[in-house]
Amino acid sequence: MSQPNIQAKIRSNPRFAELVGKRTRFAIILSLVVLLPYYTFMFFVSTQPQLFAAKLAEGGVLTIGWPIAALIIVGGWLLTGVYVSRANGEFDRMTEEVLKEARK
Repeated sequence: MSQPNIQAKIRSNPRFAELVGKRTRFAIILSLVVLLPYYTFMFFVSTQPQLFAAKLAEGGVLTIGWPIAALIIVGGWLLTGVYVSRANGEFDRMTEEVLKEARK
């Protein structure tokens, strides 16, 4: 079977459209969950630095901004893991099903 014929079968498969839609929605949602807190944090740090300048302990040097920034970074790593897990699970299974149907 020729390559263009397989591609046409894949693109016309309703499961392929479902896969693309699910994957796109999931990626957009996770991107927003990561980027919204990050840019909100950056906005407030640049416009209202006193909000994050409060010390965590009397006489300490660590401010409230450090743990918040660390949470945003670690949250981004964790959500990357969530995406990889779903991509290697559900999305890969759906891709295999679409490919099997196209090869028939």
